[in-house]
Amino acid sequence: MQFTPGFRLNPLQTSLLSLGLLAMPALAQTDAPKANETMVVTATQTKHTELTAPASVSVVTRADLDKMNVNNIGDALKHVPGVNIIGTNPTGRNEIKIRGMGGDYTLLLVNGKRVNARETLGSSFGNDFDLSSIPMAAIERIEVIRGPVSSLYGADALGGVVNVILRQAKDKTEAAVGYTRTMPTKGQGGDANQGSAFVSGSLIDNKLLGSVVVEGYQRDNWKSEQSNNPDADALEKREVVNVLSSLKWLVTDNQDIDFDLGYNQNDMDSYFNNVPRAPTAPATPHNVQELDRLSLGLTHNGRWQHFDSRVRYYFEQTDLMDDSQLNGGAADVTQTNHTVDGQVSGYLGDHLLTSGAEFRDTELEHSRNIANGSVSASQSAVYLQDEFSFGDLALTLSGRLDHHETYGNEFSPRAYALYSLSDEWVLKGGIGKAFKAPTLAQSSEGFSTTACRGACQVIGNPDLKPETAISYEFGTAYEADRFGAGVTGFHNEIEDLIQSDQWGPGYRPSVMTYLNVKKARIKGLELTGWVDVLDNVSLAGNWTLLDSEDRSTGDDLAKTPDHTGNLTLDWKASDVVSANLAWQYVGSQIIKVPARNAQAFKSKHYQTLDVNTNWSVTPALDFKLGITNLTNTQRDDVATDADFILEGRTVYAGVDYKL
Repeated sequence: MQFTPGFRLNPLQTSLLSLGLLAMPALAQTDAPKANETMVVTATQTKHTELTAPASVSVVTRADLDKMNVNNIGDALKHVPGVNIIGTNPTGRNEIKIRGMGGDYTLLLVNGKRVNARETLGSSFGNDFDLSSIPMAAIERIEVIRGPVSSLYGADALGGVVNVILRQAKDKTEAAVGYTRTMPTKGQGGDANQGSAFVSGSLIDNKLLGSVVVEGYQRDNWKSEQSNNPDADALEKREVVNVLSSLKWLVTDNQDIDFDLGYNQNDMDSYFNNVPRAPTAPATPHNVQELDRLSLGLTHNGRWQHFDSRVRYYFEQTDLMDDSQLNGGAADVTQTNHTVDGQVSGYLGDHLLTSGAEFRDTELEHSRNIANGSVSASQSAVYLQDEFSFGDLALTLSGRLDHHETYGNEFSPRAYALYSLSDEWVLKGGIGKAFKAPTLAQSSEGFSTTACRGACQVIGNPDLKPETAISYEFGTAYEADRFGAGVTGFHNEIEDLIQSDQWGPGYRPSVMTYLNVKKARIKGLELTGWVDVLDNVSLAGNWTLLDSEDRSTGDDLAKTPDHTGNLTLDWKASDVVSANLAWQYVGSQIIKVPARNAQAFKSKHYQTLDVNTNWSVTPALDFKLGITNLTNTQRDDVATDADFILEGRTVYAGVDYKL
């Protein structure tokens, strides 16, 4: 992870040339980044090293994924600094929280394109459909930006961005198959199977490249003795099928066209604990959800003499059959997203300018919850980014103007500075403003959602205002050949947070709505470090301290741990055997407990230990064996009373074969 001498002196040209976004054949070979550096593109949509990126960024590589037992994006990110994977419902669904901001404030991208099915399920029962829609076998790396970047990506990037970069087809034919079996040693059921197949290569030499990934995941429902309701599931039954395919047409030396096709099937079946409940509601309601998602994308990339261009269209449609006993019957829900965007990058003197425009339209149809059957919203945006340097000081200035057909205009500026003390040591910091428009469920007066465990309805409020945040951060990072470290402090002020009206003593209406009532403050410190102890042993760790406050009440924000720590030890015992130990500490946090009159209590800290081993029997054949939650850690009574039950000790075994 060494910083490349010369890169910072002309970083923007080298960045774009490496990425293939800028045609500059006269650039000297000595300016190219070194092979062992980690490169990122999400922070600015231009290429930087992880050290010199103008943002707080972490990368999960393909090698990192291969060390762990991961079933979805949430599993892949659980050890990233500043990230918490938090349970959202009683049957094991999760969300990604970045720096204390909930899953609704984390923008998920695949190759820079939005993935968004959250409108499909507007309930509080948890919606992690997006996290399960990306096959693990297709991932090259995952880039995580901590902090708001609405200046480039617009709404939903209030907490940060997770950009999943997929494997790209090459001229050489590649293929692989894999299978993993997972078995809990505690509780009843919960066995899981995951299989995948991947192939890519040249269909027409020097003209047409293609790739296909197919992945399936099946898990039985898991019941735990920790549950207060023995008939309820601690983990729901889940069946997932993912298919991703792509074609790249090399039109000329400086132009190519990409076509992407994706299909995702996600079926869930569960019985969850509904005690206490409304008199007419079941104690253990049965919930079945079956989702089908189709995505299409068409992109033209051009590398011209003085600038590079990208024009693309992508389409996403999700069809959900939502059948819950609390809803009183099955509902058919369809969400359709259309997005058109374009971007141009090029130099004006010593300034690298990146500008673009976007139009996005979302329509939601619901057979039960929407009065007239459907609601829709469209928004458009333009943005401009300027990257330039004064000697060792690199500056990035950007701004984006979004126009929402309901909420009007919202401007999101950002300024970031990076100063290179040496080739290995940098200071960096910045300020940014971000926003999030209300969802269709929150803002549409004709949209009604079941709540209060089946005893009330929450309707949309067209008078809501967008949520906004201003974020500051400052830090320093050092990267040498065998060790590195960093520290970053951050401060977020959030206004007009949207929350649903809630029942209280003597206040139990049957119909409620959403309000802009909250102000919140989240500040914290992130510490990271790594060291190559020996040539075959490395140690890496991070620690995040969070101080969150609901400014309306003075209380801590719910489900926001005050401390999170991760420590991983990698040991390459031989050319055949490697091992990985991963320890995680999750600090105390506030949880609202329905079984205790929905009052808030502090849940104690807990820690887990995972052991992972890999066996490279031949260059083509790998085996993996491991145990997650080796110590069979259980959460305290506050968490289990709220039905947030930690999966017990689990054994897994897998095999991968590369053709």
